[in-house]
Amino acid sequence: MEGCELCEAAPVTERYHEDDICWIAECESCWVPMIVWKVHAARPDESTRAVLHATLRDVVGRLFVEEIRIDDDMRQIPDHYHAHARMAGAWGRRPLTRRDT
Repeated sequence: MEGCELCEAAPVTERYHEDDICWIAECESCWVPMIVWKVHAARPDESTRAVLHATLRDVVGRLFVEEIRIDDDMRQIPDHYHAHARMAGAWGRRPLTRRDT
């Protein structure tokens, strides 16, 4: 979709994952991992949403220390599905801690 920042998918921050369905990168607004569906639509069906969330949990689990909760309240870009991996039990914009690799 022309003019959609998420459709543009410019690699502005670190990219953690990309496949045919989605990409995961550090959100440039809140500095936590964010998954973006490659389809410009606000609501994936439940099975697609489950795959997106599982992918986010898997990638974050391999790269970061904290347990997460998935926040898919799309505040700034409400018409393109994306979700953030936020620290479980915490509110606000707290970056996650990378695992030693």
